[in-house]
Amino acid sequence: MKKNKIIIAALACIMASSASLAQDDEQPAMSFFITGVGLGDGGNLGGLAGADAHCQVLATSVGRGDSTWRAYLSTQGRNAVDARDRIGSGPWYGSTGDLIARDQDHLHGDSLDQARLGSGLHPFHARTERGDLVPGIIAREYGIDVSKHDILTGSTPDGRAYPAGDDQSCSNWTSNEEGSARVGHHDRHGRFDNSWNSTHGTRSCTQEGVEAGGGAGYFYCFAID
Repeated sequence: MKKNKIIIAALACIMASSASLAQDDEQPAMSFFITGVGLGDGGNLGGLAGADAHCQVLATSVGRGDSTWRAYLSTQGRNAVDARDRIGSGPWYGSTGDLIARDQDHLHGDSLDQARLGSGLHPFHARTERGDLVPGIIAREYGIDVSKHDILTGSTPDGRAYPAGDDQSCSNWTSNEEGSARVGHHDRHGRFDNSWNSTHGTRSCTQEGVEAGGGAGYFYCFAID
């Protein structure tokens, strides 16, 4: 009887230890994704509120609607908003559990050391809410011919708004006609620039203008809690 009690106690310890290890190995909850579908109206996202709502809907569709989601977008002019101020302080993890960035410094490379280190925002970790790869430089390896690596941000490389003047945000995400929006390349590939958040402008704010050159009206979404 005493021997049985010892065996039972030992098994209990092993099970408790295994449970603890399983908890430690749990995949972090998704707190970052690229929208797997755009709104289909060029640079008109319904303003920041409309973009945020789209992030929330997509997150909810995969069981992450319990967090508050914000689009990584800047606006210009009076009461301009910096994208970096909208997304919390991190850390952020992609839909596959991979680290995107520990904090703002890591995400934007604010210090020389952080810039050299680089973040985890690259084509294998920066995926849609469903974990799908976004077509870019690696698209052809997966049988996809059309690149969609232009991600709307309206932001400078350090995540801030552009000065008023030249339109870099499709009239603060309300225009589907003239103007332009700044985009980054999630795959960090470009002929002259490989920034994830500030590479070039769209050809116009129409859906065709946003798509031309490798876009689909996608943007980044971050959980702020």
